[in-house]
Amino acid sequence: MDSELVTHSGGCHCGRVRWRVRSPASVTAWQCNCSDCAMRGNTHVIVPSQRFELLGDSKEFLTTYTFGSHTAKHTFCKVCGITSFYTPRSNPDGIAITYMCVDPGTLTHVEIKHFDGLNWEKSHKATGISSCSKE
Repeated sequence: MDSELVTHSGGCHCGRVRWRVRSPASVTAWQCNCSDCAMRGNTHVIVPSQRFELLGDSKEFLTTYTFGSHTAKHTFCKVCGITSFYTPRSNPDGIAITYMCVDPGTLTHVEIKHFDGLNWEKSHKATGISSCSKE
């Protein structure tokens, strides 16, 4: 993957939640089959949290859902319900960006990898996903 960082912008469907993130133009996205990601159809790119910036008054339009270990913070827009980003259990020091919520024009390639969220501990060890939130 290309390691030069570019600025990507994105957000939710109604536009009330907007953010910026710095990551390569060519990224790895994780398709997870845990109970939450499977129902939402979420495929996400994980970045270090310091590369993520919530813009304007976006925070007032967010709400959070947790379950199980309560490590993951599933944030979503109170108005349209879209999860454009969240804090993943696999990388509590990072942010998971829903790659389909990135504005067009800055992602040049997305490689999709599978994360077996139904067998979370085994997949967490086997995939190396925890390194995605490190600089």
